[in-house]
Formats: sequence, structure tokens, C-alpha cells
Amino acid sequence: MNMTEPTLAPPMAPPTVDMAQIFAAHAERAARIEALRPGNKDRLFDGLMAAGITHVTVTFDGAGDSGQIESIGAWSGETAVDFPAAAIDYAALTWDDPEVEMRQLSLEDVVEQLAYDFLSDTHGGWENNDGAWGEFCFDAAARCIHLEFNERYTSSELYTHDF
Repeated sequence: MNMTEPTLAPPMAPPTVDMAQIFAAHAERAARIEALRPGNKDRLFDGLMAAGITHVTVTFDGAGDSGQIESIGAWSGETAVDFPAAAIDYAALTWDDPEVEMRQLSLEDVVEQLAYDFLSDTHGGWENNDGAWGEFCFDAAARCIHLEFNERYTSSELYTHDF
């Protein structure tokens, strides 16, 4: 009988994952992002007012794990207008850098980014399963953002009968 050396590597030690640390880091990042929002909103509303835009409407729709912004419209009173080509500062965090990054985005791009952020924050998963649809109104004069959100769901009713 021959003795041979084992060819398999010894089993790896089980990974140690500190879920509390992961959740704490996520909460800290979310708080930092939330702290950037008031400044981003102020710069957006200032830019809209300077361009003569009184409000912006954003429609969205999603289902089956896919969702998107359908349209973004700018208005001056009751008249549809084009977004100007001007860019404004938008403060953001990237995944791989803890520092705040100031980006130059168009007014329309800032509206889109904020709409996606608010959807994620208030109705995370809005695009999954039966999905949802709705509309944002960015009211520049009132400096507020209104969301009308419609959630789709499948319902089932059970009826039993004894005859």
C-alpha cells in the first residue's frame, strides 16, 4: 500500500461578515446623501426660476423588474417650454469615493436624478412585479416637489361554497 499526499486544499475558514457594520455604513451613506438634497433642490429651483420655468412634470412607469421615466416636461405657466442648455452644480456621492463630487448637470438631468432618488427612497422596488406609475410636479415658485404614486398589485379572492 502506498501513502500519497492529499491533493485537495484544506477547507477555507468560514467567512466572518459583520452585518451590523454593513448596515451602519449603509445608514451613514444614506444620511450623507440626504444631507446633500436641500442644496441640490435649492440650486434646481433657482435655475428653473432663472429660466422662467414655473413647474416641471415627470411621468414614470414600471413593471416586471423594469422601470423608467417616460417624460419630462417644462412649463412656464400653462405653456410648454424647452429646457435651457444651462448646467447647474449637483452634489453627489460615488460608490468608490467618500468625498462629495460636484457635477455640472443640465436642469433636466437634475430633475431626472432627483425623481429617481425620491422614487427609490419612498417606494423602493416600484418597478418590480406589477410595478407602479405616477407623476412628479416640481413647483419652482413654491419650491416643492409633489409625487402622485400609483401602485399596481395582483389580487385574488377565495370563495368557498358548500352545496
